[in-house]
Amino acid sequence: MVAGGGAAGMMAAITAARAGAEVLVLEPNEKVGRKLYITGKGRCNVTNHCGRDQLMAAVPRNGKFLYSAFDRFGPADTMAFFEGLGVKLKTERGNRVFPVSDRAADIVDALFFELRRLGVEVRRDRASGLAVRDGRLAAVDTERGGRVDECKVLILATGGASYPRTGSTGDGYALARWAGHTIVPIRGSLVPLESEDPCCAKLQGLSLRNVELRVKNERGKTVFREQGELLFTHFGLSGPLVLSASAHMDFTRSQYTAHIDLKPALEEGKLDARLLRDFGERSNQDYANALRGLAPRSMVPVLVERTGIPADIKVRDIRREQRRRLLETLKDFTIGLSGPRPVEEAVVTSGGVAVGEVDPKTMESKKARGLFIAGELLDVDGYTGGFNLQIAWSTGYAAGLAAAARAADI
Repeated sequence: MVAGGGAAGMMAAITAARAGAEVLVLEPNEKVGRKLYITGKGRCNVTNHCGRDQLMAAVPRNGKFLYSAFDRFGPADTMAFFEGLGVKLKTERGNRVFPVSDRAADIVDALFFELRRLGVEVRRDRASGLAVRDGRLAAVDTERGGRVDECKVLILATGGASYPRTGSTGDGYALARWAGHTIVPIRGSLVPLESEDPCCAKLQGLSLRNVELRVKNERGKTVFREQGELLFTHFGLSGPLVLSASAHMDFTRSQYTAHIDLKPALEEGKLDARLLRDFGERSNQDYANALRGLAPRSMVPVLVERTGIPADIKVRDIRREQRRRLLETLKDFTIGLSGPRPVEEAVVTSGGVAVGEVDPKTMESKKARGLFIAGELLDVDGYTGGFNLQIAWSTGYAAGLAAAARAADI
């Protein structure tokens, strides 16, 4: 039995069925793959076409646990798997892999039709309890079907607690705890960040491309630094850079500040030279008007406020120390961060089943033989760019293969 018809669950079911096991998938939603439909903004970033070392580096939490799973079923295997199901793929910027059609539905359909071809039964139901006797899974309780005594092998792939409307309600944590597992406290990873700085609301909707984001803790240590795109919102910051940064932050232990370099391509000397040139060409303009050549229009009032230079002062009258203040603001636009958005808004969930209690080669529980755990339930998570889906495919494959072998022994 596989509890959960998401990415990890479907991969596990297909792998087990291909290995000769009789498989039943429990999925509470009307259709399988509900969360897959919204990944990659509806395009489904299937994986990241990179080597194992790069893949490991993209998993900041318990990456070593995945070494064996990645080695057995990595990005190249994922691509071959879907192309074998008739889905044509393409690789875009950052080695992100998408279906050529740009339709997540094609990925879901390919998985569903392969389940059907293999004779896997998909039942609209959910696992509600477990029975473990003498360290071995003995039976599974379901909401609609009652106790299933003939089920001696179960793969838990119910997902985390993010996007609960897709079925990831966190009930898998209770089932794992029932079997004796430790659940590392969950929180959002790849999640937007909140700020009490009023500039965020003023800049709501503004997207900045090709900027550098540095995040520092209260001790001044840089915990994240990368270039890319971010978005101002009414509550704070979002966008790819911010989501990636959130994977490195734990607000229960530290406080953080975002430092945005609006001109990362220009070191300070070159930026100062540009300011001198621009100011020379616009010497008769008001300061606020001259800024439009340096920053988006909606950002100009905020820059005026931050630099403390009067909006209507003529550029020719701006003093050297004022120009320096503008330069420092452009190179280090600082925003205090107050915390992450709720876990329900996170792309993935950080925390979950402690990986020390799971066999990294087979994904079998060390607490109950016959119980396997795959996907987001595990205390592992990666960056944006296809890495989290690769975790699902790799752990699902490992669990499916080992579960089929365990079922054959019973």
